Amino acid sequence: MDYIAGYTSPIGEILLASDGENLIGLWFENQKYFKNTLSSDYEEKELPIFEKVFSWLDRYFNGEKPETDFPIKPRGSAFRQRVWKRLTQVPYGETITYGEIAKEMTGGLKSAQAVGGAVGHNPISIIIPCHRVVGATGNLTGYAGGIDKKVYLLNLESE
Repeated sequence: MDYIAGYTSPIGEILLASDGENLIGLWFENQKYFKNTLSSDYEEKELPIFEKVFSWLDRYFNGEKPETDFPIKPRGSAFRQRVWKRLTQVPYGETITYGEIAKEMTGGLKSAQAVGGAVGHNPISIIIPCHRVVGATGNLTGYAGGIDKKVYLLNLESE
């Protein structure tokens, strides 16, 4: 059984998901791949993990750099897990390219497009900061939540 809770952010409604102990999902409402890793058996419930994430999001949207003090457990393939883990290492306010991640993680064996697929399917937006990944020339390429949200998050982090 999975559990869900809603959060209202300055850039739209967010749905959180948990397995009861870990954060397993954080999606902007109606984003691409919305709820894609959520089991079909879920219910809305107040949980301590959600309170911690709400507090983290409040601090983040107020321009702070909050430490993640709760467990995350995104669901996905081994390759996607590795990409998502790498995303958590991109410093606040900085960016990295899809190609840099591909070269660093696989020695070029996987393409930037393969990395892009993993980034695009990130089930824990913002906390696993996929918005910090940009195209080869620094251009703001796809973001499952919408480019407008990516721009907002990057601007928030640059202030």
